[in-house]
Amino acid sequence: MKKVDVINHFGGVVETAKALGIKSQSVSGWPGDVPELRAFQIEKITNGKLKANFKPVTDLQAS
Repeated sequence: MKKVDVINHFGGVVETAKALGIKSQSVSGWPGDVPELRAFQIEKITNGKLKANFKPVTDLQAS
């Protein structure tokens, strides 16, 4: 999930922060991709309009 898409969806950095219950500085500090747990929160509050696109780790090889 891209930061720019989330900000556009909510209408700005301040609005995004309010929707998530966090400070706008936190949103501004995100890299280009939204942090994983926030992405899942955003997917839930947007009813799936924005999708978290992380893949679970399914295969760990023992050394």
